[in-house]
Amino acid sequence: MKQHKQALIENLLEKSKRALEDAKLAIDNQRLETAQNRIYYSIFYIVSALAYLNNFSTSKHGQLVSWFNRIFIKEKIFDKELAITYKEAYENRMKSDYEFTYKPVEENVRRLFNKAEEFIQIVREYIKNMEDGQNYE
Repeated sequence: MKQHKQALIENLLEKSKRALEDAKLAIDNQRLETAQNRIYYSIFYIVSALAYLNNFSTSKHGQLVSWFNRIFIKEKIFDKELAITYKEAYENRMKSDYEFTYKPVEENVRRLFNKAEEFIQIVREYIKNMEDGQNYE
């Protein structure tokens, strides 16, 4: 189980990195709806890695958000700004994917991209620090 858990976490970290890279490519090519989708999933994948590291697993986006807020925001492990970024990314992804008349504004997408980069950097560092002390039960 130890190696399986570590492999899954590493895979999710890599998926997060690739999703953020894809978001940047999409922004640069004026594919703003796609960028918003990839921004959200870059956050989703890294929070999923964090959850798996903490023995929490769910396939529900809302449950993952609630878990993150309860464990890491409410307990002040991370600044509440991360919860705001996560929520905004989720809401924008939903609009881009499901509201057919929604048109994202490039300036807002770039701003959220920058916030997502910061989110991912903070959480990745936290995961790496936790992994150093883990023995992957």
